[in-house]
Amino acid sequence: MDNGLQKKQEKRLSYLARQTVYWILACTLLCTALPSFAASAQPQSFPELSPAASPEEAGFSTRKLKELDTLISLDVAAGFPGAVLLIIRDGKIVKNTSYGYRQKFAGTEPLKTFVPMTTGTLFDLASNTKMYATNFALQKLASEGRLDLQARVRDYLPEFRDGDADQIRGKDQLTIADVLHHSAGFMPDPQYHNRSVAKGLYSQNRSTTNQMISRTPLAYPPGTDNVYSDVDYMLLGLIVERITGERLDDYVENSIYAPLGLAHTRFNPLQKGFAAADFAATELQGNTRGGSIAFPNIRTGTLLGQVHDEKAFYSMAGVSGHAGLFSTSGDLAVLLQLMLNGGGYGQVSVFDAPIISAFTAPSEVDPTFALGWRTNGDDSMQWMFGEHASNRAYGHTGWTGTLTVIDPEYDLGIVLLTNKKHSPVIKTGKNTGRFIGDFFAVGRYGEVVSAVYAAMDI
Repeated sequence: MDNGLQKKQEKRLSYLARQTVYWILACTLLCTALPSFAASAQPQSFPELSPAASPEEAGFSTRKLKELDTLISLDVAAGFPGAVLLIIRDGKIVKNTSYGYRQKFAGTEPLKTFVPMTTGTLFDLASNTKMYATNFALQKLASEGRLDLQARVRDYLPEFRDGDADQIRGKDQLTIADVLHHSAGFMPDPQYHNRSVAKGLYSQNRSTTNQMISRTPLAYPPGTDNVYSDVDYMLLGLIVERITGERLDDYVENSIYAPLGLAHTRFNPLQKGFAAADFAATELQGNTRGGSIAFPNIRTGTLLGQVHDEKAFYSMAGVSGHAGLFSTSGDLAVLLQLMLNGGGYGQVSVFDAPIISAFTAPSEVDPTFALGWRTNGDDSMQWMFGEHASNRAYGHTGWTGTLTVIDPEYDLGIVLLTNKKHSPVIKTGKNTGRFIGDFFAVGRYGEVVSAVYAAMDI
């Protein structure tokens, strides 16, 4: 064979050999990568709750949990109305127990037969609405890039700005984070519903109230203090509505609760298929504090299934960023686990873990305030977090008697739902106007939370 021809054949065979090797490598890499591509194409899966076979499975003592039952039951025997206690840990429902009664009174008259509390009873969450509705919505919008925490409020609400007559200025530069930190400068409660208090800000119409929120004057220079204010969350609820183009209840119920399968977490639940018999009762005589308060259209009968909060009910048609949400311990268990999971539950992702970290980081001005969430930043929070919670714990409370504690250090979630305001109002002495239910251990929260931690093997 001609040497030239032989060399050409050798080159040709060498080329074919190299190509064969390349194809084998390419196929190997492709076959190796395909499972990864397939996995990444699948929706992320998050842990779902299941009942603990025993408290010990989740690191709790059965005996000590019975002592906790005794603590609550003794308060009920002494006159406290009722409660539901939920504890989850390590993805397990350790406890979901009802105590006492969802209703004891009709007006000021005791019922002949008290109506028992159940774990399916719906509660008025009061200011826990701020977390489970407004904060969840904001955390979702921030995760999606639709909300910038450092943007100015006026970037979303152009009408929100300093007025010519404002004595304290600063609205023009207020950021979303300022409002979430409760450092925006607003008074705690302008009582929009009460003409004698609100004066020029008076409104019992939702559209008008939204205008009044933006007109509400500042009470202190922004950023100089942390003052808990309902106005902050009424404003934030309005921002959610402006970003999404939906009313707050429509947005959270359709975009958050429905995908999670939560059928008992609602604003205005009596308008959405629930009956009065589904609820824990709150104040005996409407919003009158035992007959001592009056304002236009005030309710006077025992409240069942209507939001107690006056601004939410009279001024915001039951849907506000600060109050109005109702739920059950079972639904709230899912929302607790979602937070502990880093923002998702089952096949549903609502927001991401970095957003949770941002929202639960303590404020530099006051370490007990995060972005909306309250944090166990110092000893002043023992009334809420008890004696044993970690410094990573965060949560919130609601005026009607509801408590949330989430402690990532122990993969722990606690919800205490009570109807402590379903009790007589004190008429004389230094505590005039307070509710008897406020003075029981269950109604003060901290002792119950301490007992939960004491029942853990830590």
